[in-house]
Amino acid sequence: MSTIEVDAPGLLTTVQDLGREGYGPMGISPSGAADAVSLRVGNRLVGNAEGAAALEMTLVGGAFLFPQGAVIALSGSDFGATLDGAAVGLWASVQVQPGQTLRLGATRSGARCYLCVAGGIAVEPLLGSASTHVLSGLGGFEGRALRRGDVLRIGPGAGPFQKRGIDAKALERLSPRKVLRVTAGPQSDWFPEPSQHAFYGGAYRVAEESNRMGLRLDGAPIAAESGREMITEGVPLGAVQVPAGGQPIILFVEQQTTGGYPKIANVICADLHSVGQLRPRDEIRFERIEFETARSLLREQETLLASEKLIRE
Repeated sequence: MSTIEVDAPGLLTTVQDLGREGYGPMGISPSGAADAVSLRVGNRLVGNAEGAAALEMTLVGGAFLFPQGAVIALSGSDFGATLDGAAVGLWASVQVQPGQTLRLGATRSGARCYLCVAGGIAVEPLLGSASTHVLSGLGGFEGRALRRGDVLRIGPGAGPFQKRGIDAKALERLSPRKVLRVTAGPQSDWFPEPSQHAFYGGAYRVAEESNRMGLRLDGAPIAAESGREMITEGVPLGAVQVPAGGQPIILFVEQQTTGGYPKIANVICADLHSVGQLRPRDEIRFERIEFETARSLLREQETLLASEKLIRE
């Protein structure tokens, strides 16, 4: 079986697939790729099922030796990748010869880059998923981020190398957004007009303390009506909750599954991949839309991702 040897792990590199859905009642959040769109497209470029396990790199990439060679594709943000010193572009399949080393540096665009390999990263699934849940130390490769000296197994590929790329117009439509579209949260009516105006009219910066559990935002504080209290309840992916200090938090892929803070809004499914590409100090805004519009945008995105015209050969 082919392998990948980790020469340098990067800042935070983990094995991720599309996550483990359905375990929220047990207190287990889905984890999975922070930018699921990039993972899905990258896997299609190398001939995998779109949910195959890949490597997710955050802010700074690593260096990876391929002793037996491989077919790879890089998707997501530009980390300035080179293969034995030669530049490697994003969104295209590449044949790696035995003994070559792929190196990635600091990001030049968004937060995360995905290394997809034909055959996928072969790790023991946990609750039906290969994803690493960093905070709990579950899943992935030994439940943790990669370290120098780790050796990862690659699953069996699906035939000879085929050169593949992505349609330029489709890539533009899938590009991450800095204006996140949201629907009203379950406690949106707890926030008076001045708070609503501040939330939708102002800009927020992603705080340094952000991680896969949630993105803390810095901006104009907003407050719910005084004297209102809520019972802890289940929280969805992308919920924008507002703690006592008034600075919003976007709950993300390793979120707690319950919470007791009011939620003013929820990032729509079609924009969750954009959240996964936000870096500390990035500036974002929120745009409120209706539920039917959110469903329509998700249908459009899924139709594009499933299209045979998305990938060109």
